[in-house]
Amino acid sequence: MKILHSITWFVLLLACAICVGQTNNPSATQTKKETTSTMHAKGPFDVKLSPQTSPELPQGVISRMSIDKTFHGDLEGTSKGEMLAAGSGGKGSSGGYVALEQVTATLNGRKGTFVLQHSATMTAGVPQLSIIVVPGSGTDQLAGLSGKMDIIITEGKHSYDFEYTLP
Repeated sequence: MKILHSITWFVLLLACAICVGQTNNPSATQTKKETTSTMHAKGPFDVKLSPQTSPELPQGVISRMSIDKTFHGDLEGTSKGEMLAAGSGGKGSSGGYVALEQVTATLNGRKGTFVLQHSATMTAGVPQLSIIVVPGSGTDQLAGLSGKMDIIITEGKHSYDFEYTLP
């Protein structure tokens, strides 16, 4: 239980550091020729992280959490996913997490699903976060979707800025 508290603390610290704009997101569209214009979707979201038991993981080192989100604004829908995290808790902590979440939503009037891939590290309290659309994961009216997402946290409230392209 102590590791879950430490990991939850680490995720919260990472989120707070992100809200001050210290992220480093590689563009998911750099390797693709620009045939469409880049668009932005913005809005708030609610997130619930729930610790999961994983006896096969090294206890006290790696923890697993389920992710449940509800998106509002230009992206209306929900997501479900899984996160693996490791790190020290407390001020100036270090650690990292990876996650995948499937989003089922309407994006500026287009319905479908897609998968977001998270990769984040924090070194001595300095975060780096990358959230991209998994190539080829878009379905229905979101087929061909590519992009990256930034998470903003202000006064405990979560919002997103999703830069994307669609064919």
